[in-house]
Amino acid sequence: MTYEELAKMAEECGFTHTAPLDITTINLKQEVRDMCASGKCGMYDNCWSCPPGCGSLEECREKINQYSGGILVQTVGDLEDALDGEAMMETAHRHTENINRMQDAILANGNDILTLGAGACKLCAKCAYPDEPCRQPKKMHSSMEAFGMVVLEVCKANGLDYYYGSNHIAYTGCFLY
Repeated sequence: MTYEELAKMAEECGFTHTAPLDITTINLKQEVRDMCASGKCGMYDNCWSCPPGCGSLEECREKINQYSGGILVQTVGDLEDALDGEAMMETAHRHTENINRMQDAILANGNDILTLGAGACKLCAKCAYPDEPCRQPKKMHSSMEAFGMVVLEVCKANGLDYYYGSNHIAYTGCFLY
């Protein structure tokens, strides 16, 4: 697939912004993983899509290095004010739906991709981690942060805005191909 084909698909799937992703701009940082380990979101060591289940930084780098290009995708939502949690959650849900829709379309075309979204994978009501293998390994996706990325830095390095003003929230993901 080409970036142009993916950008068109992203628009059809509901994303508001896209940019080509140069995989050489992806830096994986232990500090990001350390934030995961602090347990603030409650997913660390609780699912295959989050650390340590998604692999070490070295294993994540190996996964990334299997691909030659990528596309950054964003879902941007409007907020009434900076504390509009309902709109934040609705936009996060819409972003996950967009990620899943685009991933399904890419996989249906027989293409190999690595999908990284925002937040933990929510495909199963209860993750099989750690007792059994992932039930949907082709569809499961980690977050960019779970892989150790600072999303703002990746966006900046690839010419994609990250902040759209105080009355907006942006969720970012990527597909490597």
